[in-house]
Amino acid sequence: MGIFERYLTLWVALCILAGVLLGNFSPEAFSAIAALEYAHVNLVVALFIWVMIYPMMVQIDFSSIKDVGKKPKGLLLTLLINWLVKPFSMALLGALFFRVIFADWVDPQSASEYIAGMILLGVAPCTAMVFVWSQLTKGDANYTLVQVSLNDIIMIFAFAPLTAFLLGVSDIQVPWETLLISVVLYVLLPLIAGVWTRHALNRKNNSQKLDRFLHSMKPWSILGLLATVILLFGFQAETIINQPMTIGLIAIPLLIQTYGIFAIAYAAAYWMRLPHNIAAPACMIGTSNFFELAVAVAISLFGLHSGAALATVVGVLVEVPVMLSLVAFANRTRHWFNP
Repeated sequence: MGIFERYLTLWVALCILAGVLLGNFSPEAFSAIAALEYAHVNLVVALFIWVMIYPMMVQIDFSSIKDVGKKPKGLLLTLLINWLVKPFSMALLGALFFRVIFADWVDPQSASEYIAGMILLGVAPCTAMVFVWSQLTKGDANYTLVQVSLNDIIMIFAFAPLTAFLLGVSDIQVPWETLLISVVLYVLLPLIAGVWTRHALNRKNNSQKLDRFLHSMKPWSILGLLATVILLFGFQAETIINQPMTIGLIAIPLLIQTYGIFAIAYAAAYWMRLPHNIAAPACMIGTSNFFELAVAVAISLFGLHSGAALATVVGVLVEVPVMLSLVAFANRTRHWFNP
């Protein structure tokens, strides 16, 4: 591992701090960047995520994707966790904490909005960041692509009705432009670019040329992640500074949810005897969130300064460091799984 991967937790922590400080000292600059959006998708964030994902897409060998169907258990685990376990457990945890445990500290209106934000996180399974977690756990890149693609197809049809059901709202308006543009920007375009690049470099089966290119691009993937973290925390810097107690209250059920879902998925993967390079990405997909979509939908439905929008931002705050800890755990327990 290079210096970027070896000390990634430290770089992420420093970027979170940098984002909060820069957002408070220069809010005008971040406001200008935040205004560069279309259908609630920030174009600058999309660019950095694209830079993060593109090198990983180059690694994907489409000739081996045809064999993914021979190992359906990993796909089944991903679908069960993402669509039958995670959304409902997130809704239950939100109601438990903000209707019961934290009821004396939060007014009912705010509690409802915080629960709504948590539900939006739970119903939006990870699309972009999972390629980072898969790479860091040495996951099967081809299999991860199929898992994410299947998730995206289901999300297009299931996101709106499942969100409406869990929120108890029958006439919810989901910004379909946001959903579709996010999938195109974060998956489709980098995938096409990666396939074309791999074909161009490997035209004569010159694996050394391809390996050199991948090695040179690897730091850019991590830099894209770090730049995304700085921007997201810069956008919400004032909220993070002004509402520390509220952020702590929201973070508690989110932490329980994240570690709990991973424990369920990891135990199921071990019981199903999945190989580690399939089990680890499957669990990461089920544990992490499509936070870009959750934030955009929360703003669209409830407003920029709503409790729902705040809850989704806290989801970003919690997710990156927690997922790095789970990556470390998955790597240390690789020997639990059959090769």
